[in-house]
Amino acid sequence: MAKKSITKRWMFNNLGVVVLALLVIDMAIVYAIQNYFYSSAKQYLVSKLNAVTSILSMHSQDSSANFSSEMRNMLETFNEKDKIELMAVNSKGRVVLTSSGFSPDADDVMPDYVKAMESGEGSHIYKLGGGEKVLAVSMPISSMSSEYSAVRMVTSLTDIDNTIKTYTAAVMIVCLIIILIIVITGLYFAGSIVRPIRQISGIARKYAMGDFTTRIDNDSDDEIGDLCTAINNMADELSTAEAMKNEFISSVSHELRTPLTAIKGWAETLMIDGGGSPDTMKKGVKVIVNEAERLSQMVEELLDFSRMQNGHFTLQNANMDILAELGDAVLIYSDKARREDKKIIYDEPEMLPFVFGDKNRIRQVFINVIDNAVKYSSAGDTVTIKAYESGDSVIVAVSDTGLGIKQSDLAKVKTKFYKANHTRRGSGIGLAVADEIISMHGGKLDIDSEGEGKGTTVTISLPAVRS
Repeated sequence: MAKKSITKRWMFNNLGVVVLALLVIDMAIVYAIQNYFYSSAKQYLVSKLNAVTSILSMHSQDSSANFSSEMRNMLETFNEKDKIELMAVNSKGRVVLTSSGFSPDADDVMPDYVKAMESGEGSHIYKLGGGEKVLAVSMPISSMSSEYSAVRMVTSLTDIDNTIKTYTAAVMIVCLIIILIIVITGLYFAGSIVRPIRQISGIARKYAMGDFTTRIDNDSDDEIGDLCTAINNMADELSTAEAMKNEFISSVSHELRTPLTAIKGWAETLMIDGGGSPDTMKKGVKVIVNEAERLSQMVEELLDFSRMQNGHFTLQNANMDILAELGDAVLIYSDKARREDKKIIYDEPEMLPFVFGDKNRIRQVFINVIDNAVKYSSAGDTVTIKAYESGDSVIVAVSDTGLGIKQSDLAKVKTKFYKANHTRRGSGIGLAVADEIISMHGGKLDIDSEGEGKGTTVTISLPAVRS
């Protein structure tokens, strides 16, 4: 199926409507011009006939005057005989006298005379035998003379028609100029739309093939410019997302390979040596269990992320004691932090308002945030955990004195697949999942850091339940 270009559609649709409208206007103007000139000619002949009938009326009232002689004399001395022919029609409806001296054929039809005898005045436009168009106007005078029934004036419309043709040609020239201007400006306007659209189409095909390096040249500040800017921004986001996805795949592959290697190595050792000493057996089993737990946690994160993307992530909400879940999370990492020479400070308050939410998911968030705080801290660093009430919210703040985050990375750390620091393990989706869980509870997860080496603070805010 052949493509329909915007330019062709505009030419056939919009320009067609414009041409049709101009054609109607042209016809209306030509009709108005013709009607004006023909009406003016008719009025002129009517005024001349009125003057003639007035003079004839005076002669008919003068008993000393011979009406027939006066009629003949008037036609012979008619001063506009070069433009208008004055005729006298007898009582039988035949032209018997003319100002030119030539009488028309007896068979000539005179509709104007018929109308005049019926209604007091008649006019008609018709063509003579030679094709000349003429205007005839008749007025009855039967009340003035028994010999004559009407006087008639006939004038050629050739000059008027030539004038009308001149005006018609001028109107058509103006219409053609208007159409030409519309075509030129329309093609320029359509081109200003089509050219960037073609560029956008070509570059979009590159994006579809995975090439996000090209950008659209944008030199306009209209809707097309906004579209180009939006597509360029989309390409930036897609390029960033593609890079983050590749980095995520690489990171997850590494994260999966490390525990699998440890599990496989210790399993082979235990299988070959038969367990060896009890200490070796205990150590090997512990490593396998820990690494399996690590794999399980990572797979659970991936599953949660997949459920969120598909809209299948659900919460089992109920009134919950947030301190119980926070205390469990702190307990999980206290021993780990001690082994790595890191310190966790948690001053647990006596009581906080209940929170309406899914306790397992909230605990998952606390575990993720505390895990990150411990993971991105070095030996000798401190992780401080605080829980308190502020207004209508319950606040949990986890601060560390570890690696910190660059200011340029702060806005991205909650983005899926993003890792601000590649020296520590992690898939890059833990914070994205945690942020989504808190958002689903109607809360907020904020991350703040003064910069690299100055630590990080994660603040979780959840709406409190009021009795």
